Amino acid sequence: MPLEFLRPAVDGVGEGVADRVVVGFNWTAIHSAGHVGLAWSPRGIAGARTTAETGTYAGRSLAELALLCRSDNPYERSIGLAAVNAYWNRPSDALAEGDGLATWSQESDARRKELERTVVIGRFPNLDSKFPGATVVELEPREGEIAFADAGSRIAAAQAVVMTASTLVNNTAESILDLVPQTARVTIVGPSVPLCPGLLDGPVRRLAGFVVSKPNQAFSAVMEGAGAKALKRFGRSVTLTVSQV
Repeated sequence: MPLEFLRPAVDGVGEGVADRVVVGFNWTAIHSAGHVGLAWSPRGIAGARTTAETGTYAGRSLAELALLCRSDNPYERSIGLAAVNAYWNRPSDALAEGDGLATWSQESDARRKELERTVVIGRFPNLDSKFPGATVVELEPREGEIAFADAGSRIAAAQAVVMTASTLVNNTAESILDLVPQTARVTIVGPSVPLCPGLLDGPVRRLAGFVVSKPNQAFSAVMEGAGAKALKRFGRSVTLTVSQV
């Protein structure tokens, strides 16, 4: 399985059928019994390609589609992850409001020390205000950021790591988590995150995902190429942390 980390979420998918499947410009979406699961669409990622199965995914069980998370093809992994999220990312009293883009420490001195050893993997909005002074890692870094290929020592010494959920599709999550110290606290952020309690293991302490509350509108928006910001009005950002399960 290319991403062993996802095994609890994949294996835990229960009953449900994919009524509709769309691989949009920015997001992949699966509609199932009034719920929508989202995953980042791997546009432009090496190896992402349609297959002979394209056009036949709708009507299959969520459990069958979830197995596509094991594929070496990012296109299929995106569909698999959307199926996983169509099962797990539903309203629940166990979820708290929030986007997960916050430090663990609140007291000013402790927060400053945490930020000195915080690594943010992915270019999230408003990083300068939310994580001032943190190390930002990108596959294609801009000025002031570090290339993913050069970030190993920073990740290995991190106290806190915030990583984009697109790493679950582009297959970099496993290598990142292998580098993270067990004493660090990892948050995985984005609509692609499965809100599965079984993923809260080892250094992964917080999952920050998305629950769609307006499934038909969200599905239409994905079909029209909506980005993350446009999708926000069709659901809510929520978190699941170790302390909540």
